[in-house]
Amino acid sequence: MSKKPKKLGILALTALIISSSIGSGIFAIPTDMAAAASPGGALIAWLIAGLGVLTLCLSIVNIINKKPELSGIVSYAEDGFGPFNGFISGWGYWLSAWLGNVAFATMMMKTIGRFIPAFGDGSNLLSILAASVVLWGLYFLVNRGVESAAALNTIITLCKLLPLAFYIILAILFFDMNTFMDNFWGTTSGSFELSPIINQIQSSMMVIMWVFVGIEGAAMMSDRASSKAIVGKSTVFGLIGLLVVYIAASILPYGILTREQIVGLPSPAMGYVLAENVGAWFPIVVNVALIVSIFGAWLSWTMLPAETTLIMAQRDLLPAKFGELNNKGVPTYSLFFMTALTQAFMFTLLFTESAYQFAYALCTAAMFISWLYVVLYQTKLSKNLKDTKQMILGLVGSIFFIWVIWASGIDYFLLCLIAYLVGIFFYMQARREKGVTKIFSQTELILLILLVAGALLAIFRLVTGQITL
Repeated sequence: MSKKPKKLGILALTALIISSSIGSGIFAIPTDMAAAASPGGALIAWLIAGLGVLTLCLSIVNIINKKPELSGIVSYAEDGFGPFNGFISGWGYWLSAWLGNVAFATMMMKTIGRFIPAFGDGSNLLSILAASVVLWGLYFLVNRGVESAAALNTIITLCKLLPLAFYIILAILFFDMNTFMDNFWGTTSGSFELSPIINQIQSSMMVIMWVFVGIEGAAMMSDRASSKAIVGKSTVFGLIGLLVVYIAASILPYGILTREQIVGLPSPAMGYVLAENVGAWFPIVVNVALIVSIFGAWLSWTMLPAETTLIMAQRDLLPAKFGELNNKGVPTYSLFFMTALTQAFMFTLLFTESAYQFAYALCTAAMFISWLYVVLYQTKLSKNLKDTKQMILGLVGSIFFIWVIWASGIDYFLLCLIAYLVGIFFYMQARREKGVTKIFSQTELILLILLVAGALLAIFRLVTGQITL
């Protein structure tokens, strides 16, 4: 008889959110943000994004309170809009998870390249082979039990937050207000101009939203939580912690170096922001912290996609094979399937320019689909319950995520739809296993046509060179 697995507490769930979100993005965010926006534009972008993500988190809290029987954000879409919508949400989340792992692999190897030049920019053959060793090592670790992996993840989270706190404290000490205010708006006139600022906000939105991927992690692991009540609390605590760290990490460099100097820093940039102030040892410390940070995020995002396909199989949205558990309670087939796909995609980085940015942009675009379903369900649920305040919250969130899909670049969204063509095959197989004869309702059939049309458009734009990798 197998031992009953331990449940996750509020500390473990909050750590899971923070570790899932704080991976590689925060260490590259100084240059990524400076390339997109001035200090003023960046602050407005953070305000908009923070409020948008807050609507997501508060929606998750409300849904958990009103519908505690639901398991993760996949079930929200299914409960509100039917099984095919549940599949679309879950498949988008699953896509995002393992595409994020490709971004982690690239940045980890690129950072190791700072110590061992043979690894180059993280996308050469040696880097891919080394990353593959880590990838399959994490597969075997998670396959031994999700709860034990989560315990290790809590320790890793603490280890990577300490260097980040050290960086923020030093950045505050060396912060110069005159440097920060120099061309605050980044415009030709030096004053606020609406059109350029809007462009800055749009350009920085993908960078900002990428670092929030993982904020829904506690909801996805809700079945393994010690109680449903702590899931909502963990989500809010995680958001507060992330906002403090992210805004400090991206805004403080503007008061240490000029925007042009920040853009010209080596990548990942965080360690080099303070190199002239504290010495050449600091980039080394930060790069080591980055490697630890990526390992923790990679570990989290090895657990989450397997959990997603498990939930989908349990809800008959994927074939039953994806829901089979080993004696540790881990969906081994789902875990292996995801790991093998990640491995295959890694080799495409040999042919891709800006491999890290490409991988994280695809990851974030896929996640937008799942996030949009959460706030749409929040709107519908609140309308049915005649809860006006919560309905307004859902409407604001829906408008935000529809806008952010467009603002962040519609091409990445279209590219994600190509991967849905494979997923639809699995969905149809799962429905047949369930004995469903009419797989798609009339509304779902329209959605299917739109989805396939979007995927075909993406393929056409790739072939004709309108979308480049």
